[in-house]
Amino acid sequence: GEILISSSLDRAETAILAASLETIDRVGPCVAKVVVESVEDIRVSKRKKIVDRAKEILIERFDDGTIDSDELLDDVRQSLRVEKIATLGEDKAPAGPNVLDSDAIIIVEGRADVINLLRYGIKNAVAVEGTNIPRTVIELCEKKTTTAFFDGDRGGELILRELLQVADIDYVAFSPRGKSVEDMTRKEVVKTLRNKVPVEYVRDQYFEDAAELPELRGQKGGSEGDDAPARRSRQPARRREPGSAPQNIRDHYDDVKGNNLARFLNDDLAVVREIPADEVEKAIETIESTATGLVLDRPVDQKLLDRMAQKGLAYVAARNYPGIVKRPLSVRLLKMSG
Repeated sequence: GEILISSSLDRAETAILAASLETIDRVGPCVAKVVVESVEDIRVSKRKKIVDRAKEILIERFDDGTIDSDELLDDVRQSLRVEKIATLGEDKAPAGPNVLDSDAIIIVEGRADVINLLRYGIKNAVAVEGTNIPRTVIELCEKKTTTAFFDGDRGGELILRELLQVADIDYVAFSPRGKSVEDMTRKEVVKTLRNKVPVEYVRDQYFEDAAELPELRGQKGGSEGDDAPARRSRQPARRREPGSAPQNIRDHYDDVKGNNLARFLNDDLAVVREIPADEVEKAIETIESTATGLVLDRPVDQKLLDRMAQKGLAYVAARNYPGIVKRPLSVRLLKMSG
């Protein structure tokens, strides 16, 4: 038979007890022999059982992937941002929480773009979700200073063209070619919005003939036409301080205008190289790879435009574009006036 004896003694006392048990030679009238087979510390057994079970739970019960505190915080913040997205009007256009209260709005393509801008604290964005511009967005454009901010692809170009025909847009912000607003970083978003240009500079890029240009709200009759100029008059033009560094494309054009100069600019609108405007064709062959745009005091013809497309420049700002038959999709034409 087996005898199980529990002991609350320490190890030495328990060993003495086990040894004394082996001295027993009779149990009642029967001859007996007692052999101690093992002495087990139950605390060690429990610890081993706990460790083995923990390993099983870790391997089998946890979901795939690790739980990172930063990812957990991002998930919580993301859910809060999604909850903040409102819908406007009967069209239920996705919008940030400050669209109705803000004096200025940003029009983007879709809900994901609104979420990305919310991530960076921009709460006055509204989405059009396609080329069928919601009536609610059109009405907002009539009342507020509006910036169009779309993806740098063909879809973004089509939406912008449609928007220019039906809504009163004040500025256009061009995202990098092939870049979606929803994928842009904070630095890229801030830089792009800072470098927005007045809509007049890009309107000719999308409409070939003057007759095709949409009328400005200020030229239309009725209460809307009377109210739009008043709204614009409340937005004074930014005046550049004498001697200050250029902050946008218009400032660079003002610097080269009348001086027969040309400037190659990088993504930050810093000057990569400044040369006489007549030497652009020669300089463009050896221009640094950091150059992304060109501002010059002369007309741009088809030959120069083709060379710019080959070098990967994203835009050109000039006073006119005579004889342009084929416009490269990769180069934006900014027609400067004044």
